[in-house]
Amino acid sequence: MEKSFSESYKSAGVDVTAGYKGVQLMKKAVQATYTKEVISDIGGFGGFYAPQIKQMEEPILVSGTDGVGTKLKLAFLMDKHDTIGEDCVAMCANDVICTGASPMFFLDYMALGKNIPEKVATIVAGVAEGCKKANCSLIGGETAEMPGFYPEDEYDLAGFCVGIVDKKKIINSKTIEIGDKVIGLKSSGVHSNGFSLVRKIFNINKETINEYVEELGMTVGEALLKPTKIYVKPILKLIEQVQVKGISHITGGGFYENMPRMLREGVSLKIDKNSYEVPAIFKLIQTRGSIPERDMYNTFNMGIGMAVIVASNEVEKAINILKEAGEEAYEIGEIVEGNKEIIM
Repeated sequence: MEKSFSESYKSAGVDVTAGYKGVQLMKKAVQATYTKEVISDIGGFGGFYAPQIKQMEEPILVSGTDGVGTKLKLAFLMDKHDTIGEDCVAMCANDVICTGASPMFFLDYMALGKNIPEKVATIVAGVAEGCKKANCSLIGGETAEMPGFYPEDEYDLAGFCVGIVDKKKIINSKTIEIGDKVIGLKSSGVHSNGFSLVRKIFNINKETINEYVEELGMTVGEALLKPTKIYVKPILKLIEQVQVKGISHITGGGFYENMPRMLREGVSLKIDKNSYEVPAIFKLIQTRGSIPERDMYNTFNMGIGMAVIVASNEVEKAINILKEAGEEAYEIGEIVEGNKEIIM
């Protein structure tokens, strides 16, 4: 690629050599995610992955795709780009694990106004870190320089994840029974949802984002930019040892939209809001924005990033497994008769 250069294209705002430099800068971080299943290298036209399926009777591929949303606006204001890639991976890999599938590989897509190689490499390093936490390989991606479409200092970031599961081990709602319990796994904060409302409430700008809040023990920006927690490894450990009957990733739409997605017909979920402490960031959002409680639970994760359903006699075992994996987990509710509703 040493001879690939177009002065005409550069005059239009696209510097292809910056793209090549970015690839070289990110190469080490990307290769650090490779497992023995990866049989291609960075820079080709496609990513090659040879899945290990010999132990599976009927392997099923599971895919998920998402972006980071307007949380990116905070990264722009703070000029902090090293963790936003983790958010992108988390939003996809956490969805895939809800089916019981183990993530295999991830691809990212970044569109930006101006390709600054060092900045691109920092963002992709965050994606690579997320892939390591999600137990998957970053086998490809695309960086699209789009002058005139995005401002020079802004970008969008999205990606998709592919996992695999033996068909007989797919987690669905069929085995859920009345009396089963729901365990909530603690979130790291707001994660990557509801930021249009968050930005409105805090009137986010370079001044307000640097406000230090005693209850948070940090600035508003630091609290809000915490990367989305990736639950893949603890959930994989859990499903190896306990019959997990349902999993829900609590994203946009909060409790009311996401938890019913793991239920079968004929049951509902009763949540005990006093079963855990709602983190300070959500209390601050609710107070500053005068947000009704129901709207909070219908917009944010409220401190619970993922929920799993297990039999009542396996609750203690499940919580211990999750704690050993480094997660804070609580019994937050139970399955009751109903029509796929959340009762709070």
